[in-house]
Amino acid sequence: MEVVMASSSTDGGVGCWDLQTGVEQLRYKSCLSPPHGLVSVGGRFFASAQLRQSSTFGSILYWSWHKPQPEVKSFPAEPIKPLVSNREGTYLIGGGASGDVIVWEVFTGRLLKKWHAHYGAVTCLALSDDESLLISGAEDGGVRVWSLFMMFDDARRKEARHDYVHSFRDHTLRVTDVKSGHGGSNAIIISASEDQTCKVWSLATGRLLRNIVFSSVIDAIAIDVGEYAFYAGGRDGKIYIAELNALTRCSTDYGKHILGFLTDSSRAVTSLAFCADGISLVSGSEDGKIRIWDTRTRNIVRMFRHAKGPVTNILVTRLSESILKSQATVGRRTLFMPPSLEKYANSSEELVGIKAFLGSDNSSNPVGVSYLTEQVLNKQIQEIQEQGSATAAEMEVERLKQENKRAMQMVQQWKNMYDNLHQFCVNELVDDSQAKLSNIRSS
Repeated sequence: MEVVMASSSTDGGVGCWDLQTGVEQLRYKSCLSPPHGLVSVGGRFFASAQLRQSSTFGSILYWSWHKPQPEVKSFPAEPIKPLVSNREGTYLIGGGASGDVIVWEVFTGRLLKKWHAHYGAVTCLALSDDESLLISGAEDGGVRVWSLFMMFDDARRKEARHDYVHSFRDHTLRVTDVKSGHGGSNAIIISASEDQTCKVWSLATGRLLRNIVFSSVIDAIAIDVGEYAFYAGGRDGKIYIAELNALTRCSTDYGKHILGFLTDSSRAVTSLAFCADGISLVSGSEDGKIRIWDTRTRNIVRMFRHAKGPVTNILVTRLSESILKSQATVGRRTLFMPPSLEKYANSSEELVGIKAFLGSDNSSNPVGVSYLTEQVLNKQIQEIQEQGSATAAEMEVERLKQENKRAMQMVQQWKNMYDNLHQFCVNELVDDSQAKLSNIRSS
């Protein structure tokens, strides 16, 4: 089931709608998330940064899919604004108000790494499609690219001139959004800023490929699947379509490299996300509405109402039936809900006990990194062993059924082999007897 989720900076909770039917599934309570502060963690649960305008403190909350109340609360050392997680949900990365980037291991809550990334607060984060690179934007107008491979390799960091792979300083005001295309370290990235420009950069060369000037501040970006164009949500209520590799010739009516726009005279567009079909575009606005657009016809096909306040985040994700079923049957305690995140690293040896499985470095470009830890595996094994729930019993029954099925298949294979061998022996004996009888007759 593909769902669309929306949150607000006012306490309107998190709305969740079935994308196909338009039915609201659940309203998750107590959520005040800043822009880019809502993320699905491996599809198992979702997390949101919490930031009250009148407070210098913040938190990070976890919700399971079937409960309206947050189940895990964390209180980092500083307010966290943007959040991002890898596809497997192994780690969670947050951008701090101080300009720091913090990496936590999800299933243990351990603070793995923290570094000073920007002079101003971090406003947005994105991972490259191979998850080897982290792109960060900040209030100081800077966009930086970080190799996660290098950030976890202290020896390599000491040898490098800078911790970052690229540092782009062409924006003159606060960066509002960053997105990465396909291709890992050879992809393009797009950044938006309050200086009313979107800039297209090459990760391979570190060069600025294109500078597009809009008539409004752009707060949100979404790249189409084929990377022919990208969509830019403006504070004037329009969603601009800007070319990347589009075959259509640019119209001078809208500006250089701008193909057109989507609009229904709404207020400022604050967030954008594509659905899995690559055609439907979901937008959130300051008027508290979520609109689903058909990018082929440029028409609205569905609309949801979130709350009175502005929509600050849109998340489109697919929920598997197995996860929903397992969470619903466990009861009060959700299966595999991780602990709260550490406020500080336990010691200077942050990575003790972490066994990293790193990719091979075949070029000067950073390569992918993924890791598992013994603590994660041991924790999962222990929880499975300790749980006495119906889910565990069902899993055990299913396992025994599979083992019985494999045993029956093996028996059948041995039976077939026996029948074939028996038939072979009978044929050999018959052939031998016929040969001897023929010899006797001929003699």
